[in-house]
Amino acid sequence: MFGVTTSDDYRPVTWMGRYPVDVTTLLVVAHVSAMVACCLILAFGAPGLLAWLQFDSMAVWRSYAFHQFLTYAFVHGPSGLIWFAIEMYMLFMFGREVERFFGRRSYIALYALLLLLPPVMLTFWGLSQRTGIAGSATLHFGIFVAFAVLFPNVQFFALISAKWVALILAAIGTLSALAVHDWQSLIVLWLTIAAAFLFIELRGAGPELAWLNSVKNFGRGKPRLHVVQKSSARRVVEPEDVYASVDPILDKIAKSGIGSLTASERRALDRARARLLNKDSD
Repeated sequence: MFGVTTSDDYRPVTWMGRYPVDVTTLLVVAHVSAMVACCLILAFGAPGLLAWLQFDSMAVWRSYAFHQFLTYAFVHGPSGLIWFAIEMYMLFMFGREVERFFGRRSYIALYALLLLLPPVMLTFWGLSQRTGIAGSATLHFGIFVAFAVLFPNVQFFALISAKWVALILAAIGTLSALAVHDWQSLIVLWLTIAAAFLFIELRGAGPELAWLNSVKNFGRGKPRLHVVQKSSARRVVEPEDVYASVDPILDKIAKSGIGSLTASERRALDRARARLLNKDSD
């Protein structure tokens, strides 16, 4: 819809009739199914199961609950279903464009990076203070950031471009976290933004950053200078037999045409013609 570039690695996972089913579509189905399952779990009075699925640094350190690195993003409570619907719409619309641009494997790598980076960081933070996270709002905002980096000038409602929408949403999330001193959410937000931006930039698809290129080239040695010896001019000794000197050239003209001659062959042909004319005049 928005993009004009399709990766060679962009292939549907499967087909439903004539309609392709890509990775983004499967992710939307998985999150919607998880949301329905979470609502049913709460309806039948089993909140302990959701606590087992959402990320808790204490559970990771004490019970080795590493499955929470993956399951936390699929814990969707019933309190914010309207925002969840908007989140899924944004994932479907913008995630498909990012997947189409990079292809299946790179898109999965980006999604895995945005999924795993927050709980890994919060696990180490949990050594000093208990941390926790549930839901996928920040994760899918990272997907939108990746889209905005790829297509920064796409207009929404002919009023505002994608890059400004991303900056406005980032500012709203930052101010909301600062107002209540929610440092965990603030760091997770900007960690996700940085990861999405650098993922796109390091693949050469984002804006050119001179400072980033300098960082990547830091420590590399300067190319060594090679001294190229000046070739000495060689004296061309013309053969005594004029016909013998031009016979190979004439054969080449007969086979490939006069346009195939090199500059030196043309000069040799001109010298031979001049010598023949001088002999005729004598």
